[in-house]
Amino acid sequence: MHFIGTNRGIGHSTGIEHHHFRFSGINLSDAILGASQVALLFSAGICVWLAMWLFKKPWEEFEDAIRSNIGDVTTAIVILFMIGGISGTWTMSGTVPSLIYYGVQIISQKIFLVTACIICAFISVMIGSSWTTIATIGVALMGIGKAQGFSEGMIAGAIISGAYFGDKISPLSDTTVMAASISGSPLCVSV
Repeated sequence: MHFIGTNRGIGHSTGIEHHHFRFSGINLSDAILGASQVALLFSAGICVWLAMWLFKKPWEEFEDAIRSNIGDVTTAIVILFMIGGISGTWTMSGTVPSLIYYGVQIISQKIFLVTACIICAFISVMIGSSWTTIATIGVALMGIGKAQGFSEGMIAGAIISGAYFGDKISPLSDTTVMAASISGSPLCVSV
């Protein structure tokens, strides 16, 4: 293994060095490229190999466990795909821009932070995804709040709090469905 390179161009004027570790031309500090997923799979492979070698566990036992666990979370995976479709549909159909347009006209500065939190909670309950809420209406609310003179930290706190609250009480939420399916309890009881 040979790690190469540091990037002194970015942030050089402030005296900050940004190190980018590269292995075979892949930037290992970038999670989007899959370095963390590769490390996780590699570590899991080593653990399976050690269990097979030290404890004489057959591969079929691991294969059955993998099949069983994937079966338990299939519902959550399908819901994640559906949420992705809803998010893309909302963005492309103009729903999000319409919400921004009317939100600027309707939301008062006096109650903006409370309103932002409630809106994000409502949207998150409806679509079941806090991250989608933050990435769509949250971005719009950030722009509206900055235009009204609020600090970014206060706006982000209202948006994230509402989005995560709504996500945790939504029957469409992937984490709620996954928790219910893994624990074996009905979805309405988990919510």
